[in-house]
Amino acid sequence: MNNLWPLFWMFLKVNLLTTSGPASVGLLYKEAVEGKLMTEAQFVEAVGFSSVLPGSDALQLAMFVGYSVGGLPGALVALVGSILPPTLLMLAVASALRWLSGEAWVGGFVRGLAPAVAVLMVLVAWKVFQGEATASINWVSIAIAGGSLIAYLLNVPAPLVLVAAGFVGILFLR
Repeated sequence: MNNLWPLFWMFLKVNLLTTSGPASVGLLYKEAVEGKLMTEAQFVEAVGFSSVLPGSDALQLAMFVGYSVGGLPGALVALVGSILPPTLLMLAVASALRWLSGEAWVGGFVRGLAPAVAVLMVLVAWKVFQGEATASINWVSIAIAGGSLIAYLLNVPAPLVLVAAGFVGILFLR
């Protein structure tokens, strides 16, 4: 029970100082292993399990470390310490956006972002379309792109277009 507060503060600190995910593993290693909460072998096992299981690696790692240190209460405390910073940050951002939503300059800001986002999306799409540096654009790629454009204009559902394009790629782009 006396390990729960240090465990909570450790995960609170890790999630305040990193962007979570893979970036937090190094700091968590320093805090958990060098802080003598668990052995290096236990930590490596925790990272392995959290990477294999579906879901958020960071939250699974937090719960594994928390469970190793303090059982079920430790897992819950580690989970709360992990999700508290991003939750509070998102609530603060959401309230700020709600408060600012009626401001005239926000509408102008969003309208100014739209062309920049559109150009960035086109550039990313072009890079994806080009594929690998050694691969050239062939007739099949152009046919898939043209078919996707026609499907878009005909309001075909996007998942259906993606599945069809994937199958054409399997058949003709091996």
